[in-house]
Amino acid sequence: MSETSDLLSGLALGAFRLNGQFLEVAEGLARPAGMTAAWWQVLGAVLREPLPVAGVARVMGMTRQGVQRIADLLVERGLAEYRPNPAHRRAKLLQPTAAGREAIAKIVPGHQELADRLVGELGLDQARQCLEALHHLSAALDHLTTQP
Repeated sequence: MSETSDLLSGLALGAFRLNGQFLEVAEGLARPAGMTAAWWQVLGAVLREPLPVAGVARVMGMTRQGVQRIADLLVERGLAEYRPNPAHRRAKLLQPTAAGREAIAKIVPGHQELADRLVGELGLDQARQCLEALHHLSAALDHLTTQP
């Protein structure tokens, strides 16, 4: 194999491992609030502004069908609600309910504690460099996968 092939494999395996680690941590943070990591992810995407399911999927890098399933569960459990979308009659907007915001608020202290510990482990500058590298890698993959 070539060096570039080895680099791609290393990047992919590193990303898969990191994804698994983050999901495990997220499940642990979400569990005491009666949530799952996936519920937290979808609900978190609409905290600032309501979005259609397809918009949540784009922002979170998930499939529209997967987001739809989770959104329907959140609505069923009273953590989110669908609102009319003035821009598109069929694509309703998802937004958290008061109960959904309360559930997210229960996660915040544990999230902050983990953030402080992780940045303490890495150092502020290194944490920023890691974030920049992840954004750069994601943008490069987006560029490559959207070219004809």
